[in-house]
Amino acid sequence: MVKQISSTQNKEVKHLLQLQEKSRLRRKEGVFMVEGQREIELALKGEFELKAIYFCPDLISFEKIQEFTSDEFQVTEISSEVYEKLAYRSSTEGVLAIFKTKENNLRSIKFETKNPLILVAEAPEKPGNIGAILRTADAAKVDAVFIANPKTDLYNPNIIRSSVGCVFTNQIATGSTSEIIDFLKENNISIYAAALQASKPYHNIDFTKSAAIVVGTEATGLSEEWRENSTQNIIIPMSGEIDSMNVSVAAGILIFEAKRQRGF
Repeated sequence: MVKQISSTQNKEVKHLLQLQEKSRLRRKEGVFMVEGQREIELALKGEFELKAIYFCPDLISFEKIQEFTSDEFQVTEISSEVYEKLAYRSSTEGVLAIFKTKENNLRSIKFETKNPLILVAEAPEKPGNIGAILRTADAAKVDAVFIANPKTDLYNPNIIRSSVGCVFTNQIATGSTSEIIDFLKENNISIYAAALQASKPYHNIDFTKSAAIVVGTEATGLSEEWRENSTQNIIIPMSGEIDSMNVSVAAGILIFEAKRQRGF
């Protein structure tokens, strides 16, 4: 049976707004909101469990909603006013969904290749940078993305938006720097840390074996723990006046060099 919500003052609408804004509530309830048909379809493809859909009939039909999945989920029809209250973008086809979160721990990671390529980002803070990193990882089809010492949860709506749904297409795990280093060593994966100290130019490194490329923030770079445990520190030579670049740009340069060496 389809529910209907027409008022922006409805308790459920207020709860959905809190779910978007508060990471603590997302963690407590183990759910998050996804906006837009493409993003919802990517979440389903990524085997996230769909819990509920909210749709505006002025923008999308009930028949279209029924095409999403054959699983059981709550469907709620919302007014244009409610949709405008909940949606960040006007181009998301009038549909919002609630999904169950995944644990995203290192134990869940499974490699399908003998020589996996992993992208590690330590303590990224800006959702836009995290989203851009995930888009790069998806474009390069890396085997996994690890977020060390995360500053925000993966289901922050700004990460979902800026990643264009690539938070669902990548195999992702979070953990402390120590946990991730231990995991990489246990799996015989070489660590290449982007750092200025004792580094070699990235294009002189052999990335064809199992490899983890590790990037840090523009402000502080990587922690000493990464530099001490790296197989080799690497650097992107720069000809200008500054000695750093946006973390997502740096990640893209390094990852695609590795992919070039592997013949894509």
